[in-house]
Amino acid sequence: MVAFDGFPEPHTGWTFLTNHARVLASIADNHHARIRDIAVRCRLTERAVQKIISDLEQDGYLSHTRNGRSNQYSIDPSKVLRHPAESGLTVASLLSILVKDEAERQGAVVQPRADS
Repeated sequence: MVAFDGFPEPHTGWTFLTNHARVLASIADNHHARIRDIAVRCRLTERAVQKIISDLEQDGYLSHTRNGRSNQYSIDPSKVLRHPAESGLTVASLLSILVKDEAERQGAVVQPRADS
């Protein structure tokens, strides 16, 4: 997870998802997550997560409300992804693939939907 010096373990090579998608999925999984926790989960620095959250908020994908000392994040599921190749694909459809269903996280067997 995090190396001894506090920085994420290095990763070489390419990946399928951007860091923005990872952060958004992490927030979708826990709307009350701390930046520190998101950074650990996504294997990024806290500063990188702050920048990504700022990018997502600036473009309207994400907003937050201050709740005491913590933030509660809200995602706009109807927002369309930015790349022309993903034309018409919404944040909700992306997150439905990336974020585990609550039942799956708890270890329950999930039956496929009839419309799948």
